[in-house]
Amino acid sequence: MENRKRFGVKQDSFQQKTRFHKPAPKQNTDDFVFGVQSVLEVLNSEKDVEKILIQKGFSHDEVETLARERNIGIQRVPVERLNKVTGKNHQGVIAYVSAINYASLSNVIASAFETGRTPIVLILDRITDVRNFGAIARTSEASAVNAIVIPTKGAAQINSDAMKTSSGALTHVPVCRVNELTAAVKELQESGFTVIGCTEKTKDTYFRHDLTGPLAIVMGSEEDGISDELMEKCDMLGKIPMLGKVGSLNVSVACGVLLYETNRQRMSVEG
Repeated sequence: MENRKRFGVKQDSFQQKTRFHKPAPKQNTDDFVFGVQSVLEVLNSEKDVEKILIQKGFSHDEVETLARERNIGIQRVPVERLNKVTGKNHQGVIAYVSAINYASLSNVIASAFETGRTPIVLILDRITDVRNFGAIARTSEASAVNAIVIPTKGAAQINSDAMKTSSGALTHVPVCRVNELTAAVKELQESGFTVIGCTEKTKDTYFRHDLTGPLAIVMGSEEDGISDELMEKCDMLGKIPMLGKVGSLNVSVACGVLLYETNRQRMSVEG
């Protein structure tokens, strides 16, 4: 009760809105925490938080301040959305906790050149499907990708489903979360990386490009592809030729095609 008063939650209206609802479906409780104090604890910890859901009509000043300081996205949602996540007393706030700790892109770039291998970085633009992301991570680990870069907003949540689909690869491949992918591309280019965007909006096929140097590969969503702004920042563009009647590949499969062509070229050069 004290917490409700402290964070501007009126007890009567809160009980009216949350008392009657269907039980929430079972979810992995490792993926989220609920209730004001629990959310504050995770925000004050070293754990990375994907996003925070706050019930419309309520305010939690301390939660929101900490979220802004840590650059964590806040979504204001109807109470029904919160009730679907958990049937317990969420007090109008739920935080989704990442299953991993994110890495710094600058640190990853520095360490990538120290491995003795020519580095590969994968940039994912607006890829929101958790299982696709997990499959991409699995292929990335198998093909020696140094890091996966995703945007703070508009990316798949890295939860237990992603971890399972990746078959544990996400514990080995660093993931960097950045505010702007265009800024990440610029940082990579300034560090000596060539950036190739995988898109059908070009005449060039991907295997006609030299992929043997330090490389960053940009992959877009199956629905929208790479954003125009990001595509303009790429050094070169390449498409995967489609020889059948289907117009495109699943993005995780497309990632595998680009990554293994990159490794094929490098192994050919190395002999």
